[in-house]
Amino acid sequence: MKVNLSMRDIETVLVLGRTLNFRQAAAQLHLSQSALSTQILRIEEALGVRLFDRTTRSVRLTAPGEVFMQQAAALQVAFREAIDAVGGIANADRGQVAVAALPSLAARLLPRVLMAFRQTHPGVALKVHDTLSGPAFDLVRNGAVDFALTAADPQQADLHYVPMMSDSFLLLIPQDHALARSTGPLRWADTVDVPHVSMVQPSSVRQYTEWAFLQNRIRFQPAFEAEHLATIVAMVECGFGVAALPEIAARAVAHTGVVERPLVGPVAERSIGLVTSRNRSLSPAALALVDELRRQLPAPAAKRGGKAGEKPQAARPERRRSAAR
Repeated sequence: MKVNLSMRDIETVLVLGRTLNFRQAAAQLHLSQSALSTQILRIEEALGVRLFDRTTRSVRLTAPGEVFMQQAAALQVAFREAIDAVGGIANADRGQVAVAALPSLAARLLPRVLMAFRQTHPGVALKVHDTLSGPAFDLVRNGAVDFALTAADPQQADLHYVPMMSDSFLLLIPQDHALARSTGPLRWADTVDVPHVSMVQPSSVRQYTEWAFLQNRIRFQPAFEAEHLATIVAMVECGFGVAALPEIAARAVAHTGVVERPLVGPVAERSIGLVTSRNRSLSPAALALVDELRRQLPAPAAKRGGKAGEKPQAARPERRRSAAR
């Protein structure tokens, strides 16, 4: 049996079931008593049962009517909650936003942005994936996150990339090393004879480092490799060598006994940006979080949207897929 009832029909039965009075129910529903009686008859015919026993003096619920009242009341509450939930999401007051971010961003910059957003949107649930660039692109692609904050990758042409900030490179030096006595920037070529502690392949940090050395016609050959920032900084502190890291990554890990110097010749500027899917629009809550990010993150030298692999700045290596820190 196919039953076609509207929420207006549900409300009609509920009002009459609560008042058990056609005159009062008709007034509440803004109907004439004859129109109300016709509507109740149509509902009963659709259900195939009598919901009300009525005489000229009284109206009573039948056994099926009592069951219908209970279920209809629950359905009405669920319907109103659904409407409220959709309204809350449309107004960015409810819902969930999932973000993928480089570990250095997740540890240093993102928490203050999320806290500011939480204060203005307390009803929105937040979820953060601190992950490398390669997995971050995949999370955006498969819809597991709304967007990612990561380094650009020329091979991710199916995703949309908007630069949001720039990240220059620093050289981390043991404090008793000869290079630590310099007071100004150091050239990449000045570090060629010093052991390097480097990120593993295929990280964007490693790609930028190799690219910077190639500009000086030097092949980069690190003495040590590690996957985690804390390990690299600890090895520098212990004197294993120096490490070239983006400023955000370097500042994400506390370190003592290490001297920082800017690297030039060339100045390598890593672009950090917003990666979104070209096939899905962001929810109002996600858009609100993006606005908060734009307010709080330092702006890049150039802002323009494009493919995830477009080069917003000249100093960008174009190699294999990135797994940036």
